[in-house]
Amino acid sequence: MTFTDASLVALRVFREVAEQGTLTAAAGALGYTQSAVSRQIAALERAAGVPLLERRYDGVRLTSAGRLVLRHAAVVVDQVDAAARELAGLPEEDASTVRLGWFATAGAWLVPRALVALARTHPSITVVTREGSTPALVRALRAGTLDVALIASSPPFRAPDDESPALEVEVLVERSLRVAVPDLHPLARNDFVDVDDLVGQRWIAGPGDPLVMGVWPGLSARPVVAHTARDWLAKLQLVAAGLGITTVPAALVVPAGVRVLPVRGGPAERRQILLARLPGVVPEPVARLAAALRAVVLEHQPIG
Repeated sequence: MTFTDASLVALRVFREVAEQGTLTAAAGALGYTQSAVSRQIAALERAAGVPLLERRYDGVRLTSAGRLVLRHAAVVVDQVDAAARELAGLPEEDASTVRLGWFATAGAWLVPRALVALARTHPSITVVTREGSTPALVRALRAGTLDVALIASSPPFRAPDDESPALEVEVLVERSLRVAVPDLHPLARNDFVDVDDLVGQRWIAGPGDPLVMGVWPGLSARPVVAHTARDWLAKLQLVAAGLGITTVPAALVVPAGVRVLPVRGGPAERRQILLARLPGVVPEPVARLAAALRAVVLEHQPIG
């Protein structure tokens, strides 16, 4: 069996595994069992004659051969899908369509403003968006299912991943992390919060690592997470209701009853929003979208 015998199904499954990061997640996205996904990957690796995935405790990672196969698999799958649309009499995918990924807080202020501005200046460009975590968005860029993505970075501001070729990244925003507190909370009495006063507070965090999604980093005591919410608006509404406090990593529009304050003391906590894409020639629609995002940043630069 040679690689030319690889099936389209196996290539599609491999692409999904690369994007999802685990066999289990890929199986769920495709509606397959995990064993079926494993069989397709095994068949593709037999055809390639080399391992394409490195199995790790936290999922899978592409080998150098896997990265090569992924580049070609993305092209093949997209071309077959385009042929299927044409045979079905469906319109071709517009070359002026841009697939944009974004993490939650970027979608709360940056993405809507940029899309409105782009529609006003370049109405022929269609932007299709989706939310995801930064690791998921990076994988989607590698898999060719996104053209560009807004991703988050925190100190020490490493590259988004260590895959090859390196992603092209541009820092759009760098600003200080802040805390959102109820406006009747004792911490809201001043124009800043001392980091020591954050110890013992009730926190509202996102799912996953609470130190990343909602709890101030580096506290001297184990944080008390009172509530968990994925959506930033829900988190801020919980703050407004007096049920806890949370970190605010972007220029969110906060509801009534919430104060957003800087934190004094301890190491500076900076966060970046990056615009990331695969290296290569930048299509005109992607360049126009990037310009719209930069313009919004200049007009609505967060303070701090």
